[in-house]
This record gives sequence, C-alpha cells and structure tokens, in this order.
Amino acid sequence: MIRLNDILEKINRYLPGADSSLIEKAYVFSAKVHQGQVRLSGEPYLTHPLEVAAILADMKMDIYTVATGLLHDTVEDTYATWDEIKQTFGLEIATLVDGLTKISKITLTSHEEQQAENFRKMLLAMAKDIRIVLIKLADRLHNMRTLGFLSPENQVKIAQETLDIYAPLANRLGIDRIKTELEDLSFRYLHPEEFNKLVREVAWKKEEREKYIREVSSIISEKLSSYGLGGKVSGRPKHFYSIYKKMKAQNVEFEQVYDVIAFRIILNTVKDCYEALGILHSLWKPVPGRFKDYIAMPKANGYQSLHTTVIGPYGERVEIQIRTEEMNRTAEEGIAAHWQYKEGKVIAPKDSKQFAWVRQLLEWQQDLRDPREFLETVKIDLFPDQVYVFTPKGDVKQLPVGSTPVDFAYTIHTQIGQQCVGAKVNGKIVPLRYQLKNGDIVEIITAPGHQPSKDWLKFVKTSRARTKIRQWIKAEARERSVDLGKEICERQFKKYHLDFGKLIKSEEMSKIISDLSLQSVDDLMAEVGYGNVSFKQIISKLVPPEKLERERKEESRLKRLAQKIRREPSGIQIRGIQDMLVRFGKCCNPLPGDPISGYITRGRGVTVHTADCPNILGGDPERIIQVSWNLQEKAVHAVRVRVICIDKKGLLAEISSSLASSEVNILQAHVTTTEDRKAICNFELEVNDLKHLQNVFRALTKLKNVLKVERLRGLPTIEKEERGAEA
Repeated sequence: MIRLNDILEKINRYLPGADSSLIEKAYVFSAKVHQGQVRLSGEPYLTHPLEVAAILADMKMDIYTVATGLLHDTVEDTYATWDEIKQTFGLEIATLVDGLTKISKITLTSHEEQQAENFRKMLLAMAKDIRIVLIKLADRLHNMRTLGFLSPENQVKIAQETLDIYAPLANRLGIDRIKTELEDLSFRYLHPEEFNKLVREVAWKKEEREKYIREVSSIISEKLSSYGLGGKVSGRPKHFYSIYKKMKAQNVEFEQVYDVIAFRIILNTVKDCYEALGILHSLWKPVPGRFKDYIAMPKANGYQSLHTTVIGPYGERVEIQIRTEEMNRTAEEGIAAHWQYKEGKVIAPKDSKQFAWVRQLLEWQQDLRDPREFLETVKIDLFPDQVYVFTPKGDVKQLPVGSTPVDFAYTIHTQIGQQCVGAKVNGKIVPLRYQLKNGDIVEIITAPGHQPSKDWLKFVKTSRARTKIRQWIKAEARERSVDLGKEICERQFKKYHLDFGKLIKSEEMSKIISDLSLQSVDDLMAEVGYGNVSFKQIISKLVPPEKLERERKEESRLKRLAQKIRREPSGIQIRGIQDMLVRFGKCCNPLPGDPISGYITRGRGVTVHTADCPNILGGDPERIIQVSWNLQEKAVHAVRVRVICIDKKGLLAEISSSLASSEVNILQAHVTTTEDRKAICNFELEVNDLKHLQNVFRALTKLKNVLKVERLRGLPTIEKEERGAEA
C-alpha cells in the first residue's frame, strides 16, 4: 500500500521546497470521511485516493491536482459536501472535485446513454480545466489495476470502455505511459487466453532478447560517438497489446512478428536527430516505406520523433525512434510535460493549441443528442492516426487515416464541403470515396447550389464532416417537413372551405400552438410533416363537430373501398388489377425494384408512389394500400437523371454513346454550363427497372470527365432545377 510519505517524496523530487501542508490536509480529510469504507478487495477505501494521488505525482502534477486526487470521491461517496470542500480547500480544488463528480445518480435509459453523458460532462470539464481529465485517467488507471476483484461481467464491460474511450483519450493527450498500461490491462480482461499466452511467449525469450538489446544499443552508441553525437540509447520490447494488434493485423503468430523490440535514441538538438538518422541508414539497410518524420509533421497530440525500421544484426528488423529530450518528455507525459499551473498560471498558448480539438469536439457535438451518434463521433476524434495531405497552394492538412476528399473539403470550409461534387488528387479525378494517402495534393471541385448527400455518412471519417452533414440533413428534413405540413393542412382545410393563410395568423391557431408546447407556426407544420401531430388534432379545434361527422362518413366509405380492393384474391399489382385504374406518381417516378405504396385518389383509381415519397407519407393513411410489382410483365419506365461533369468538347456524344450501349432510350436532354467549366446534363430516359438504372449509373461514372450521376425526383419538366437524391 502506498503511504502519504511516498507521495510527498515524489512531489519533493520535481517541486523541491513545495508546501506540502495542503496534501497533508487533504489526506486527513479524506481519511476521516472514508473511514469505515472498504473496497471489494477488502482494503480500506483510502487506498484508492492514495494510489490516484501517487499516479498524479508520477505525472509531476501540481499540488492542487494531487490534493484533488485524494479528495476526488469525497462528494460522491461520503457525507462531505461541495460547500465543505470549497470552505476547507478553496475554490480551485472544489471546482476540480465538482468536475470529477460522476452522474451515476441520474436515471438514464441505457448503459450507452450513461457512458455518453458521463463522457460529455468530462469533455465540458476539460474545456474549462484540462487537469480534470488527467485526474480521471489516474482514477481509471488504478481501478483497472484492481479490476480483478469485480465480477467477470463487469470486468469485460469496464475493460471495453477503457479500451474504447480512456486509452485513446490518454493517447490523444500524449500520455504514452498511461495509454500503454490501460491498453495492456484492458487486453488482459477482454482476451485472457491470448494475453496469458503472449506473456509466456515474451518471457520465454527474455534472456535472449535482453542480450540482443545490449548488443544493438552498444553498436548504436559507438557509431554515434564516432561522429561526435553523445546520445542516450535504450531498447525495450513493445507492450503486449501493440504486439497483439500487429499479430491480428498481419494474421501471424508471435514468432512471425518482426520489430517486437523498439530502440530509442535521445539527442540534444533536432539537427543531431537528422544526422543520427543518416548514420543509422548508412550502418543498416532501411526498410522501404517504414520511415516517418513526426518532427517536421507532428502528430495531432504534439508527439514528435523520427521513426525508422532497419534490418539490424542477424537480419532482424529493428524499429528505432530518434528524438530530443524535450520531445521524449512530451511523448511520455503529454500535456503534463508542458504544465504551468504552478502559482496560478495556466497552459501557455503555444501548448493549448495542441488541445484545441477539445473545444472543437464540443462545438461539433452541440446538435448530437443521440448517445450512439455522440460516442461514435467522439471515438473517431480520439484515434489520432493521421495522413498528411496538401492543398494546391502547398498548405498541409492533417486528417485521420481513411479520410476522403469530402473530409478534406470540410476542413477547408463548411461551404466547400456542402458544394463538393468531385475531387482531383495529384491532378487526376478520383471518386469522393477515395481514401487519401500521405503526400496527396487535393483539389476540390464545387458546384454552386449543390448539397450534401446522406450517402456521404457511409464513408467520411472526420468528426467535422459527419457533424456538418448531419446538421444539414436535419435542417433539410425540417424544411421538407414544414413544406409537407403546410401542403397537408392547405389540402385538408379546403375540404372544410377554410382559408389556410388566414387561419395560421388567427388567435385559434396561436392557442393550438401553445397547447402543443410549440413556439411557432413553422414548428407546428414541421410536426404535422413529421407525423407527430395529426391534422385531426388541429381541425377538431377549428371546425364544429357536425361538420367533422360528415367528413368522417366520407372517410368510412373510402375505407370500405380500400378493404374491398385488399380482398382481391390475386393481391394488388401494377398490372392486372381488375376494374381499377392504376397510374404512376410523377412526383417520384417509381421503377420496378423500388419499394412502393398505392394511394386511392377520388375518381382516378390508384396512384403508385415510392414508399418514401413525401406525398404519400403526408397523405391520408386511410387511402394508402399495399401494392406490388408484377415482374412477369415487361415495360419501360421514364426516369430523370442528372450528370455533372467537366465541360469538354464531345462530352454529350460520349454520354449518348454510353447510354446507347446500356440499351437506354433518351426522351429529352437539357445541358447547361457553369462559370467554373462544369456541365450539368439533365436527361429523361426510358429504363426497364431499378437494376437497369444502376447499370446505367455504373457505365456513366466510368467516363473520364463525369463527376457525379444522380437520379432526380419530381415533375417531368426537364428544365426545372431541383435537388435530387442519388439512386
């Protein structure tokens, strides 16, 4: 068990002469309020805050932070109050303790929601004072060290959460020592058999490995000394979880994993680092593609180092990291290496830039209330593996591995992202799904008035892109719902000979809005469009009961008609319905293969719509019937398609040839050009079914200058500009 004196000795080593009275006072207070409490291990509860404080002292934290480590559970788990902490220890410590107080007492619907809200609160606290998350990491680290006393079910749950959130968070803050221990502890409980096997295999060759480390370290030291470089050289095996990940990624056994040992060279200056790299590459052959310069291009968490892998003695692969003393301290301790909280100071601006992602993350989460969306976005932002790409002007952009041109566009500006229709990488047009590689030069092609596609969410990687696309989708969905709600209300009000324009400004409508706890007419129309508020709820407060009764009788007649149609023994199909006129909705132009629904129209039979058509979603539910395609009968169907491409001579001929090869008849064509030399080609085509259309799309997208192909919905007037949805 750690003792108070052990903690004070640690502090005295990095803060000589520091006033330890606050630490001693916090220890006494914590011992008093936790008296009688025990952990599942049977140890006094006080061992936990002592261990947390010791971890913080190992991180060389200031006096206030270490004291908070001793007090972090007092408000949550004892009779102590926040006011008492504030009165006894001051506002600074009280604020840190408050930021750490968990929200476990709040009733939430699921573990995932609990986890999301807990993490959201931690992010908010981090934005105010980064020390809060460092204490939280120390708390989690000690809990993981003593996880063996929990039930197997809780061990797995907590270990998975640690691997998903806390280890990446430590990595994002640059605290490598805590990150690696959290990963190894999580690995131990999530995959115990693999962990124990790996421990045995690493231990089995321990003597041989230590001998190899001594030999290689000696060779490197002598070589550097011969060039006048007096660096410190050390070697160690990689931690268990990193070896396990490499085995899984390469699908190999432990014996087949190369570069299990990593060597580190600590030098005085950046110039020395690059000189040492040249010396090593002249000594041993470097492995192609394994050199990374994180000094010129630091990682997002501030990490700097040169990484290279060489074929060392006995043909073994050797990974070597070369860095300065300051870089090494940053790599080991992360933000704690830049600590300036002593005597009331805060983190220097040059250091706080490294953690601007915390504030950005909070800004991007404001509209994400769904716990799954929130945690998904947080996890994306916590994993810092980066690719470095360039703008056409030579500016460097850091993006997560797997990022696409759409992610790149959103890092430039939201509007660039929204209007992105294509991209050039290294001068060649690439699909928007293309995964960017280190060194790519990326140019975004935009079209004014173009809007994001929901399909982009399937491949974008950055938090910013995901959040902006979701914001647009929600805003667009609300706009459509408002329009749909107005259309429904206008149509229904006409049945009762009511003027919709006058009614929405009336006191009666204001009262309905107030009764439904809404703020405006647009809010009410959106709720009607979403289907959350029915038209009947509104009309029942505006029309006399006897008038409503007459309309209900008419609806009952329609319902009986619908039931009669449903009783047809063969079922409803597009062809072959007896005594029933069938037509296709021009608002959505359904094709065989599209999910469809039928709508009974007075005097006009059944109109067939796509199942997601706004007109059928906003229609009278009593008139909707099930329909299906009769695939035995072959027919052609009109569909509207837009092709966006780079304006080149002979372009229309290329597209026409591709369409002819796909056995498609062109009914109409209309081409316009934009100022930035793009052509927007609107076609009305005849196709057999959805599969036929998808084949057409594939053929068109293979054309060199085509940027995007999309299926348009709406009226068949080809010249009318309107937003389409991709097929």
